[in-house]
Amino acid sequence: MTAFITETLPKVIESLISITGLEWLAMLLSLAYVVLAARGSLWCWPAAFISTALYTYIFYEYLLLMDSALNAYYLAMAVYGFWIWRKSTPPATDAPALNTADSSVQNNIEQNFTVMSWHINWHIKACSILAVVSIGLGYVMANYTDADFAYLDTFTTVYAVFATYLIAQKVLENWIYWIVIDLVSIYLYLQKALYPTALLFIIFTCVAFYGYAKWRKLLKSEQKTIQSTNDGSFA
Repeated sequence: MTAFITETLPKVIESLISITGLEWLAMLLSLAYVVLAARGSLWCWPAAFISTALYTYIFYEYLLLMDSALNAYYLAMAVYGFWIWRKSTPPATDAPALNTADSSVQNNIEQNFTVMSWHINWHIKACSILAVVSIGLGYVMANYTDADFAYLDTFTTVYAVFATYLIAQKVLENWIYWIVIDLVSIYLYLQKALYPTALLFIIFTCVAFYGYAKWRKLLKSEQKTIQSTNDGSFA
């Protein structure tokens, strides 16, 4: 504990102070994206679009070209996710006025937000394919580049690409992927002394747990509604 206070804590504070205004904005918008996605808000995608656009520029400026390319992919997925969510979410028949209480607005969002759950066998197959891709790319990164933690870094990248697609499709299990990805990322960032980023991913992990619980509750509510409708149709 003493070592943390005397050695690590000053480094964390120094890192936080050194963050530019552009990086702070990108970080806050990334956090807003995750929180809004967990709440099923369509506005998560504009937040994602702006944050990933900023990160694409920031990483390019630092010559982190792969990270810049990955965020360019996230930029495209933000557009795709917005289109899919807007297309699949029916308009509310009794949309609340602008001065309606926040709880009423959120209830209206939840009523029009449809969550899916894909079978465990599908996820096993998908994870198997992703694992092979991760090992293959990890081997290339480990043997032909100077990348640190080549396999773990590749694992988080490959699975993050897939998890982003799942969240766009409103698949409940996307949050399980993100929990694992975020936990591994925290370890990587701590090892690289990227303390502000590690702190951000700790928050992401907490939000991912919240997102899973929230979406699971919505899914169960949808299933009960469908069951009640079916029971009524046979009455």
